[in-house]
Amino acid sequence: MRVLVLIAILIVVAVAVGSWLQFTERQTADTVHTVGSSAADRVDVEAAVQSVDAAGRELVLRVWVTPRGSLGEQDGAAAPAAPAADLSLQTSGATLGDLEFAAHERLATRDVQVALTGGSISDYPFDTYETDIAFRAQMGGEQVPVRMLFSNNDTLFSVSAEPAPARQEAVVALRLARSGSLLVFAVFMMVAMWALAASVLIGAWYLTTGSEGLVWPGLAWMAATLFALAAFRNTAPGTPPIGCVLDWFAFLWAESIIALCLVTVVITGVNKSLHQETRPT
Repeated sequence: MRVLVLIAILIVVAVAVGSWLQFTERQTADTVHTVGSSAADRVDVEAAVQSVDAAGRELVLRVWVTPRGSLGEQDGAAAPAAPAADLSLQTSGATLGDLEFAAHERLATRDVQVALTGGSISDYPFDTYETDIAFRAQMGGEQVPVRMLFSNNDTLFSVSAEPAPARQEAVVALRLARSGSLLVFAVFMMVAMWALAASVLIGAWYLTTGSEGLVWPGLAWMAATLFALAAFRNTAPGTPPIGCVLDWFAFLWAESIIALCLVTVVITGVNKSLHQETRPT
């Protein structure tokens, strides 16, 4: 009865801690950072990270532009405001391309690529990246104030935004790192890999020090663990490349230990079987 109560308490504590971590991570992901001017006549830019390609060192930013005040023309209560004049949205050097909008036409969302600097995907799951996002608007040939509302929709990355001082532009410095849930799962994978390797090593020690020959159930278990570990590694979120931190900290060593144990058990078992066959009755 005490054991059942202890198990129930551990389950409740685990669920409580997990709920708190999930709520904290969701609150962080739902945070909208506001940068730039708060003038009545301005251009609002809603910029949301849709996906991060760590291997290609770029992210996809979805941009939705809305002119406010006298800079826009409202066509109905539900329709988005159209620019009163030709609108040019200039971006930072890391963003691949500026945005152009014709006057009196409906504004649609645009997806732009932003280059990432620093970091390397080979550091997975501890890789971090940096970039700058800036928007500068011109309407009718004159510069107008810009306000940016930045958010992150990529669940595999957490993004911290630091506003940079500017007059009419909206500038923010970004730092991207793997999300907390991904980091916890990757660390769990490394711990599980070492635990499986240790289990196979202990089993191999008992088989090689015993008097039995080839123990086929034990060999099947070791071989299954060898191939299952490779499939388990491929479930790592974010498709990390071979040779990353995950591999050098756990996977490659665990695979080597399991393969060595399997070969050692086979050689020892065959040697014991041969000695048993040649022993006089």
